[in-house]
Amino acid sequence: MGIKAILKGAIVCGALTAFGAGAAMAQAAGCAETQFGAKTGETYLKAETELIANENPQAALAELNRLRAMELNCYEQGAVLRLGAAIKIQVGDYDGAVRDLETALNQGYIPASESATTYYNIAQIYLTQENLEKSFEYMTRWIDAGGQPDRDQKWQLAVISHRMDDNTEALRWAEEVFEQDGPGATREVYDFLIYLYDATNNLARKAELLEVLLARDPTDRQLWDAISGDYFKADDERKAFEVQKAMYLGGLLETEDELMRIVNFYNRFNAPFHAAQILEKEMNAGRIEQDFEKLELLANLYQVAREYEKAIPVIERAAQVGGSQAGAMYERLGRSYSELQDWENTEESLTKALNTGGVKDAGLAWVLIGQSRYERGDRSGARDAFRSANNRGGRGWLAFMDSEERTEVALARFDLQSAVLELTNEKEVCDRLKVLGDEGLPEGCATVEERLEEANGALGEFDERNNI
Repeated sequence: MGIKAILKGAIVCGALTAFGAGAAMAQAAGCAETQFGAKTGETYLKAETELIANENPQAALAELNRLRAMELNCYEQGAVLRLGAAIKIQVGDYDGAVRDLETALNQGYIPASESATTYYNIAQIYLTQENLEKSFEYMTRWIDAGGQPDRDQKWQLAVISHRMDDNTEALRWAEEVFEQDGPGATREVYDFLIYLYDATNNLARKAELLEVLLARDPTDRQLWDAISGDYFKADDERKAFEVQKAMYLGGLLETEDELMRIVNFYNRFNAPFHAAQILEKEMNAGRIEQDFEKLELLANLYQVAREYEKAIPVIERAAQVGGSQAGAMYERLGRSYSELQDWENTEESLTKALNTGGVKDAGLAWVLIGQSRYERGDRSGARDAFRSANNRGGRGWLAFMDSEERTEVALARFDLQSAVLELTNEKEVCDRLKVLGDEGLPEGCATVEERLEEANGALGEFDERNNI
């Protein structure tokens, strides 16, 4: 049934409770009359029949105009105004219907017992015209006059208040609806309350409702997003992360953007290894694209987590798809191998980096190549690499190698000098013992001079060979 029929029926029923049966309406204030006269009653009945039974508002209006031409008592005037309002509603003249009902109220033609219902009818007429302020005004008058809104009328008041930007009033009525409906309320009621709690900054009550809804359906993505969004708005990223983590573990995150968000969360909260595990898992599953940018991030995460062995195959893949950035990735690969002290692969990767181009720090690359050669015993090759570095690091290594070699020479010469000194002392002892005769001399005295001469010769050759 349309709004016209509902309002028409309500107004006409209010005009006459039992016409023709002798019963009378409650006496209106200031009006002593309580019923129709015979002639006016007959005309009224015709008008009412045309409107309700025949659904002919024009014929009803003609009868009503004849009735208006008669001499009417106050009771009849009130009935005419209300029937006129019903006819005008039927033909779409809502402003005229409101004027008739307000006139009836103002003239005291409507009994006090029915004024509340009339206020309600006027409110509904205004509502059909989208005049929210007047509709709410008459709904308030209806309640003040004793009207008891049912569940649907409370919902209507909540919606009207919200549309008038009075969310506090809307919340009052919406909460009464929820109280009547209980936890089994429709999702529409929950969503409206959640919105109102958010609009009125009542986040604690909003959280309670969200928890109730989550208990009903833990897979409802909208609810999880709402909870996470609240934590974001409150600048509580840690709790937002925990919600996002629960969503991921529950299989609710599906798009690449959503999955990258959880990866970045783990990284932000100092868990690069877990971030890397998720990123690699989802890349292998095809839910995150294996482009250079993602591979570089994965390598970074593993390196920050000091998982160099896991980073290496990722960097190799990144180098293969890196295009103009391949050189930089081979450079990183060489550094990773150096962290693992895999010196052969260190040199191979860094050589590729230098040949490919795009190396960020060629000097450091040469230093690492030099170190890899040094560690493998290629001192000449190491010196060549350190000289190619032409930086502080290379010069430091060259100075270190020079110092190392000088120390080695010094230690070797010290050993030769010690041998000469030891033989010199032995010869002096043998010379002192010779005054006692050759008998009883130590066996070594026979060869000491020869051995001393050989030791001095070895020392001289060493000094000549090392330019000492």
